[in-house]
Amino acid sequence: MARHVYPCPLRWSDMDAFGHVNNVTFLRYLEEARVDFMWRLAPGNGSDAFTGGVVVARHEIDYLKPLVHRHRPVTVETWVTEIGAAYLTVRYEIKDEDALYVRAATRIVPYDLDRGRPRRITPEEEKFLTEYLEPDPVKGAGTASGKAAGDAGDAGRREGAVTV
Repeated sequence: MARHVYPCPLRWSDMDAFGHVNNVTFLRYLEEARVDFMWRLAPGNGSDAFTGGVVVARHEIDYLKPLVHRHRPVTVETWVTEIGAAYLTVRYEIKDEDALYVRAATRIVPYDLDRGRPRRITPEEEKFLTEYLEPDPVKGAGTASGKAAGDAGDAGRREGAVTV
């Protein structure tokens, strides 16, 4: 089990009127880490993994502690907790050596931009994602794709999982 670690810089403009990082800014931090994970790290040597596009279907964010501006970056750890036939769930922690500021999750749907519709996760993408698959700290065990559960039905998919 591996986690992608992204050092995210804080900008003066990230603060709100209350003197801490604005809640919306945390979404940007998650996006920066996710982009680094899926488009810098995943494609590797000329691969077209995820280059067809993805869309965000859902975000969940738990704000645990205020974060104030400082010059050193925060760490955004990213890992995968679910891989379905046509979706994945990514979890994050935004933290430093002293505190955990945010726990979050994003449901991502691979998308065919040319056809304007969702698509299935490719075997290459699934292989990459599986390297970062670990149990969901909130819901329990991580789940692999429909291939592990059998593509014939939803028997192996988690209750409440969205199939696109």
